[in-house]
Amino acid sequence: MLRLTRIVLILALVAQSVLAQLPTAKAESVSVSAAHLASMDSVISDEIAKGRLPGAVVFVGRKGRLVWHKTYGSRVVDPSREPMTPDTVFDVASLTKVVATATSVMILVERGKVRLNDPVSHYIPELKGDGRERVTIEQLLTHVSGYAPDFDLRERWTGHDEAIKRLIAEPLRNPPGTRFTYSDIGFIALGEVVGRVSGTSLDQFAKKNIFEPLKMRDTSFRPAESLQTRVAPTEKRRGQLSYLGDTAANIGPEGEVWLRGQVHDPTSYRMNGVAGHAGLFSTANDLSIYCQMILNGGEYGGVRILAPLTVAEMTRPRIINSAGGTRGLGWDINTSFSSNRGELFPLGSFGHTGFTGTSIWIDPASEMFVVFLSNRVHPDGKGDVGPLRGRVSSIVASSVTDTDVVTRAREQAANYYAETIKSLQQFASRLDSSATSAKVLTGIDVLERDGFKQLAGMRIGLVTNHTGRNREGRQTIDVLNKAPGVRLVALFSPEHGIRGLADENISDSKDEATGLPIYSLYGETRRPKPEQLKDLDALVYDIQDVGARFYTYISTLGYIMEEAAKTKLPVFVLDRPNPIGGLEVEGPIADGDKLSFISYHTIPTRHGLTIGELGQLFNRQRKIGADLRVIKMDGWRRSMWFDETNLTWINPSPNMRSLTEATLYPGVGLLETTNVSVGRGTDTPFEIVGAPWIQGDKLAEYLNQRSIPGIRFVPVRFTPNASVFKNEQCGGVNLIITDRGAFRPLLTGMEMALALRKLYPNDWKVDSYLRLLVNADTLERIKRGETAREIVGSWNSSLQEFRKARAEVLLYN
Repeated sequence: MLRLTRIVLILALVAQSVLAQLPTAKAESVSVSAAHLASMDSVISDEIAKGRLPGAVVFVGRKGRLVWHKTYGSRVVDPSREPMTPDTVFDVASLTKVVATATSVMILVERGKVRLNDPVSHYIPELKGDGRERVTIEQLLTHVSGYAPDFDLRERWTGHDEAIKRLIAEPLRNPPGTRFTYSDIGFIALGEVVGRVSGTSLDQFAKKNIFEPLKMRDTSFRPAESLQTRVAPTEKRRGQLSYLGDTAANIGPEGEVWLRGQVHDPTSYRMNGVAGHAGLFSTANDLSIYCQMILNGGEYGGVRILAPLTVAEMTRPRIINSAGGTRGLGWDINTSFSSNRGELFPLGSFGHTGFTGTSIWIDPASEMFVVFLSNRVHPDGKGDVGPLRGRVSSIVASSVTDTDVVTRAREQAANYYAETIKSLQQFASRLDSSATSAKVLTGIDVLERDGFKQLAGMRIGLVTNHTGRNREGRQTIDVLNKAPGVRLVALFSPEHGIRGLADENISDSKDEATGLPIYSLYGETRRPKPEQLKDLDALVYDIQDVGARFYTYISTLGYIMEEAAKTKLPVFVLDRPNPIGGLEVEGPIADGDKLSFISYHTIPTRHGLTIGELGQLFNRQRKIGADLRVIKMDGWRRSMWFDETNLTWINPSPNMRSLTEATLYPGVGLLETTNVSVGRGTDTPFEIVGAPWIQGDKLAEYLNQRSIPGIRFVPVRFTPNASVFKNEQCGGVNLIITDRGAFRPLLTGMEMALALRKLYPNDWKVDSYLRLLVNADTLERIKRGETAREIVGSWNSSLQEFRKARAEVLLYN
């Protein structure tokens, strides 16, 4: 072991003297401030000291010259420390998608062997049925194919052929072209296209046509044994490795094996390390060559990989969602995944990230690129470089000293907007124009339509409130009480009571109309008692949710499922729309050690699920074991807001009085456990925020200057007649949504929290924010004063994992 450590140290010293193949230059000679670039030293070192990554390599190029190349920290911290070196080989994770797969596809396009508008089934004929024959190559490259994020990782399988079997069987979760879902499955399909069209595997095609011509000598899938000592490890995996031999240095206690030269991504790992979405290993040197090739319009060192028009087409922005997000062909341009762009690189620049902690960003306006490589998942998977990558890019962009770059940046941004306007019309045409005239049947409507056959012969207990109504407005209580073949035996009421009017604990009572007992699930207990369930054959749940984690109706669902499972009682959920849509997922995942009645499960603040889908998620992830049966809606699509369903709005609770308030609620509602009024006791709860110590014009001005998408703030004064600051005059702001598609409630919520922290540090009780936030890391970031976009970016990794789990329970396209 000592000898191995000495060899590593010698290699590290040698590597420190090796510069990239890209020509180097003093920063000042290409109008870059070296002193300013050096400010990233303390930023990265601080994050290493906090345990957010073991180390990093950063290469920066401008105008064809390498102007910054530096290492930080260690590439190995466990089992023994090794220093980071410039030639460290990283598992670059999803950088595979652009560097290997998208580039290979475009080479085949140039050769006339693949067309972007071709259906994928032209190359993989087995992909037919259920709309899959309409998925195009371009839709796969832009993540609007309709495929889920990943395969079901609970299934046991291995090998490329088995992966393709799953690809062929994988259903679409959305109609092609209608929804952006970052999908590994889509790029697995693209990798297979490359293999079938070229007659050779993706790794060999990329090696022959990209890596070898560019002399990217350390870039490959399944890196050679000779590179192993330079590879940055990721995490441990139990059991034997499937495609590379283990060395004694890699094997830890209890048979755990360090992934060092073996891909971290679980699906690529099962595919023996070669896949279209992950599996590539590379160095900062090699990726710098690739980035410069793209900046050069497809050529580097006298070798042309792509035509200039091909690079232009790859990096042309395409609208991929209703919020105006844009992707290129493989490239990320302007989406929630773009935090590594930082604050200053202009629109029209592009890049990509990798789950393991890697990223590249390329800006044609400044003729600049940034390569940031880390193994942030080493050693325990808990590292986080989301905000750091963006901060590094901001430092790099702000180091440019020549003023002519401003003109080019403005031209690039103008071109970006011109292209997105063209793309917007194409995106709109893909959406179903009949959404506004849809007729959605909720679960109770479907039950009626089917003659209640699902409940035939059962004695049922109904968990409901005033929102449980059919399309005609009849209460579910009355519908089921008169349903043929069904006997309604008992009623159970959630928070706010059976009529939705109470704002305090509720006692058991009797329903005047039916004479049935009403058992409160928001009184002395939050759960049905065994004696209340003993004479039932099933429980039926019919309550309208609002789409936020801390709305307690979803906790009530979890509790009744737990109690029903104990007595093997079926639970029927009569599904209803998520009123703020079923596409977007936002916010921090709740900490597992802080769960409660206002945070039942480890889900993000805005979960994007229906109540039936939530029930399925709870049942799977919490292993409740309930006999859960969801009566699906008919006619609802994930893209629908409530006002597109033609259903009647009923206030789900006393202070949720409109769809606008429901839209604001996931972000504004977080504040209501602090010493701030969110408008309870006024006519517009959740549309106004204030306190006696807030100066409304000051807060509004600050927030409007933040250019938060889809929202404006107007100074107001108000006096609530209930709740926080009852009968006290408050200064504050009125929130006005100007663009519902662009509005992000959690980004807005973070901006408001940071504004209160900055403007009123001695007045606002920030620690109380944790109660509904339920995420200690986010609270600490707020206290440190990170930007809202950095905080939102810090959620990306956990949200990506949640989206994968969420995909397993989706019931609607």
